[in-house]
Amino acid sequence: VPLVESGGGSVQAGGSLTLSCVASEYIDSSYCMGWFRQAPGKEREGVATLEEDGTILYAQSVKGRFTISKDNAKNTLDLQMNSLKPEDTAMYYCAARPPWKTSYSYWGQGTQVTVSS
Repeated sequence: VPLVESGGGSVQAGGSLTLSCVASEYIDSSYCMGWFRQAPGKEREGVATLEEDGTILYAQSVKGRFTISKDNAKNTLDLQMNSLKPEDTAMYYCAARPPWKTSYSYWGQGTQVTVSS
């Protein structure tokens, strides 16, 4: 399932951005979706994910600042990012997986977020 992210950009610390992910094909509402990021020289990490039981998981570093939301009717997944910090600088990826899999099967091409101090 092709996923396309948008909304990245450059902001100053303390600013906000909203990332959006659109699935160009239908994704069943049971699919798990999430946002991941990878900074230069670092491993990819989960930022926020929607689990099959409805649980929302956030990385500790973004709790209270980021909010993930999904619109099943529009096949979109958003990530509202507030109070951005320079350490949030990374390539952000949207991903999806069917509920019977533990690893994410579908990935977008990524959108760059750069936060300056």
